[in-house]
Amino acid sequence: MIDDDSAPKGERIANSAPKGERIAKRMAAAGLCSRREAERWIAAGRVAVDGKTLDTPALTVHDGNVVTVDGKPIPGAAPVRMWLYHKPPGLLTTNSDPEGRPTVFAALPKSLPRVVSVGRLDMDSEGLLLLTTSGEIARKLESPKTAWRRRYRVRAYGPVDEAKLKSLAKGITVEGIRYRPIEAELERKTGANSWLKVTLSEGKNREIRRVLEHIGLKTNRLIRTAFGPFQLGNLKSGDVRSVPAKVVAEQIGKQSDGG
Repeated sequence: MIDDDSAPKGERIANSAPKGERIAKRMAAAGLCSRREAERWIAAGRVAVDGKTLDTPALTVHDGNVVTVDGKPIPGAAPVRMWLYHKPPGLLTTNSDPEGRPTVFAALPKSLPRVVSVGRLDMDSEGLLLLTTSGEIARKLESPKTAWRRRYRVRAYGPVDEAKLKSLAKGITVEGIRYRPIEAELERKTGANSWLKVTLSEGKNREIRRVLEHIGLKTNRLIRTAFGPFQLGNLKSGDVRSVPAKVVAEQIGKQSDGG
């Protein structure tokens, strides 16, 4: 249903249904683009609702509204899908890089739909990266509130002070940044290097590298082995594995329930 034409453009579209969602969210849920891209498409005049071209993303749509992009109706919300990806070192976790450096998304198989990552791994890091078709789910799963722990194997150069490693369990402040408790233990020594097992509940930018440097260790290899219930396992570097729909539904359901 369309409201009185005297209402500002972009606010005329309504529906008696009690629940709706923002137009950019609807477009992203259909797997067409990100919310930010949806806003750009709207600004370019490519999006219409019930035949009326939009000029603002500040609009809530309902099930009865027909959304079109370039004159073609958008599909319904696609079911959320997820993949495990073994990120190799040397790739940025970003869609594009102004400096032209290689990215994760350019390296992914062309058969994958548009995906976003759940959190990031820095360029030199490797290991498990979760991918999903839902930006909303990605933000929820990467949030510290979700309490999904990230587990790593870390090779570091320098003398290991096990007392300092254990002290990280209390949390630590480095250069004014407060890091939550970190579980770190020595796994084995190999010459001047040591392998550590590290578990985080937050995962701030370059957290492991900065914290270990603060206690005298230089990280020279960092592999994420698990993210919440998902394990890297025997997935080979550069490979992608689909997560079964049942598992995706279970994990999303747990987070929706606050679990």
